[in-house]
Amino acid sequence: MNNLGFWHFAHNNPAATALIAPEATAPRRVSRGELLAESNRLSHALRDLGLTSGDAVAIAAPNSVESFELYLATIQIGLYLVPVNWHLAAPEIEYILRDSGARVFIAHEKLKTTAINATTDSANAGRQCHCFAIGDIPGFGSYHRLKSGQPATAPPERRAGQVMNYTSGTTGRPKAVKRALPDLSPDLLYSIMPSMLGNTFNIGPEDGHVHYCGSPLYHTAVTSWAGNSLHLGHCVVVVDKWDAAQMLADIERFAVTTSHMVPTQFTRLLKLPDTRRRQHKLGSLRSIIHAAAPCPPAVKQAMLDWWGPIIYEYYAGTEGGSAICTPQDWLKYPGTVGKAPPSSGLRILDDEGADLPPNSPGSVYLKIMDGMDFEYKGDAEKTRANRKGDYFTLGDIGYLNEEGFLFLSDRKIDMIISGGANIYPAEVENVLIMHPAVLDCAVFGIPNDDWGEEVKAVVQLCADATADDALQAELQHFLQERLAKMKLPRSYDFVTELPRDPNGKLYKRRLRDAYWQGRERAV
Repeated sequence: MNNLGFWHFAHNNPAATALIAPEATAPRRVSRGELLAESNRLSHALRDLGLTSGDAVAIAAPNSVESFELYLATIQIGLYLVPVNWHLAAPEIEYILRDSGARVFIAHEKLKTTAINATTDSANAGRQCHCFAIGDIPGFGSYHRLKSGQPATAPPERRAGQVMNYTSGTTGRPKAVKRALPDLSPDLLYSIMPSMLGNTFNIGPEDGHVHYCGSPLYHTAVTSWAGNSLHLGHCVVVVDKWDAAQMLADIERFAVTTSHMVPTQFTRLLKLPDTRRRQHKLGSLRSIIHAAAPCPPAVKQAMLDWWGPIIYEYYAGTEGGSAICTPQDWLKYPGTVGKAPPSSGLRILDDEGADLPPNSPGSVYLKIMDGMDFEYKGDAEKTRANRKGDYFTLGDIGYLNEEGFLFLSDRKIDMIISGGANIYPAEVENVLIMHPAVLDCAVFGIPNDDWGEEVKAVVQLCADATADDALQAELQHFLQERLAKMKLPRSYDFVTELPRDPNGKLYKRRLRDAYWQGRERAV
């Protein structure tokens, strides 16, 4: 394992390409040696600002080469890197800066107004937070000038740092998932995890791999997989905005071998016209990994039919996990999200905390793996409430079959209770998304005076579909042939776009909460 890690590969072959940033004219290529030098300069600069082990550095920026420079700089000098969702409003970013105790904030000039407002709030008064801009933001120092003149050599007394992500959560303010910094060198720590992941997902070190990073780096898994690709000696293609047709073109253009994706992206790819789907050669693909949300079985089967048995899945969260599902596992047990690896574990518990037998739905709990213990920063009660011994929950409902494979039903907070019956919206969504007119959909419960809740569907249509009574009747008939009557929507809304973030996460609360104002849900 000591022959992995970005620094090892950069020293051994500095001329090899580390990053490719596709642009309109020509791709920007950054060698390992260049990336190493810039990240070293940044490490020295952060130290010169007075930052010491355990301090936090926040970044709010679209996917960029600079994001990777900062990632490598912070994790080699014992700092916490705090990726900030740059779609947030100024007060939300201000909260994360304050809560994380960020000593440095780096923002892209695309966020000029938001970044200024987030750092001039009275709550930040007197707090020492150095602000730098990638580009030009009034009142911010220059990110590139910050590095200028610093040595390109490795900083002294290197120590492994970590990424500290904020969870979006289901209620209240987001919380940071914080892990203690291990007393290890970055070379050792960032050899261990890439080695484990590579073996699990059939991804070897170097070996001509090219990783496609098309989702926002402020998401835990995206930074983790892109970072681990660098630590395995892979080239990473860094895309600012994901597009289905463009991804197919880029796979052929850059001979992409791996990517981390979400089910929404699968759906977008499958909804492309057949002529577009067949237009590019995809033979370079070797391992596609997906997570973040349950994948409709019909969508995954269609992707396996198209791309072959190279699609791997795992179940985890910012807090950790996990279950692992190989293509062969899924084909044997369609719909499963996998089985716990030897280093982890899964339990299904009832509301009293007792273990449930196979095929009985309950709350899913995952074992905290060695070295992965965490706390919700500043919230001991939330940390305690999500634990059962050395197991934690992400709030999902599911069951294990006789062989220990996990099947998810839905998130507990999203479950609909209608007339005493439990209805899982994901089951309805998995069917509805397969209608050819449906590009995206969300199903949730709204108040019903007789039944407690009733099923509501919100639908985003494909470009050539028309929202009218005839289509609504067609959708209802489509579901009637495939689902029990109690699961059918009582009403439909048609919208131009569902509230998803660029990584595919659906903010269902934004749709549901309007119906529950002044009323209390049972779940």
